Amino acid sequence: MPDPLPEPAPAGLVDIHCHGGAGGDFASADPEQIRTAAAFHAAHGTGRMLASLVTAPEDDLVRQIEVLAQVVEAGDTVVGGIHLEGPFLSEPRCGAQNPAFLQPPSVAALHRWVDAGRGHVRMITLAPELPGALDVVAGAVDRGVVVAVGHTDATYDQCSQAFSRGATVATHLFNGMRPLHHRDPGPVGAALDHGVWCELIADGEHLHDATLRLVARLRPDRAVLVTDAMSAAGLPDGAYALGGQAVTVAAGAARLSEGGSLAGSTLTMRGAVEHALAAGVEPDTVRRMARENPAAAVGLTLPPG
Repeated sequence: MPDPLPEPAPAGLVDIHCHGGAGGDFASADPEQIRTAAAFHAAHGTGRMLASLVTAPEDDLVRQIEVLAQVVEAGDTVVGGIHLEGPFLSEPRCGAQNPAFLQPPSVAALHRWVDAGRGHVRMITLAPELPGALDVVAGAVDRGVVVAVGHTDATYDQCSQAFSRGATVATHLFNGMRPLHHRDPGPVGAALDHGVWCELIADGEHLHDATLRLVARLRPDRAVLVTDAMSAAGLPDGAYALGGQAVTVAAGAARLSEGGSLAGSTLTMRGAVEHALAAGVEPDTVRRMARENPAAAVGLTLPPG
């Protein structure tokens, strides 16, 4: 067992991919639910975070973004920006995203969402192989929005094109994407080869601990711990929902009730740090993965810690 990480300040960690917690859903368009989720994660080590939204109809996303922007502007939570995880995603790799609401990449839709966010939309995840996706990458970069590659069946070359155009993040590396193969490196190989920020969900469900160690060792300067937590984080096992789809949480693992795809996690940032340490990642690297790297990836101010 590695030496324990020095106890972080209660608000010391940074999470750039989180959907909710303690029954609160960032996609609810309900300020009280948003504050409930934010307060839960703040109590478990998160000092700054992005609120992530899942794929939904365009008008619904506008309303969700508007409410989140109001919460960010109020300044009374740890929510410092918004992450759009979709809807420009690959159907074969959509995981727990609702396939009924996926849509082709559209610069016009992107601009509508960014405008609704009044400068608080920090990141968007998309599948770069979709027609029009590279135009969205360029459009997002022009608006100061970080582009992440994820929920994608793209080849190495297609991902490389997106990274060359300005995409700088890989959303939950390995999960929701074409797997790494020695003759078909795909998104994983492209992300590691290009040195982009690589999100990792360190809960023992999404990644084998050896995989976590390998990426942390290979890219300590670019590895980023995230929770991808859903509203069930902090609550007992049972029936929940994500993006309008039924989710069952059993033994702490969240999966779609139909099909069994992983549906986010019930992780906290403190839990991610503890798991990474127990997996054998160096303490200095873990701290970097949980603080400096995520803050730098999306331009968030580093909280005390």
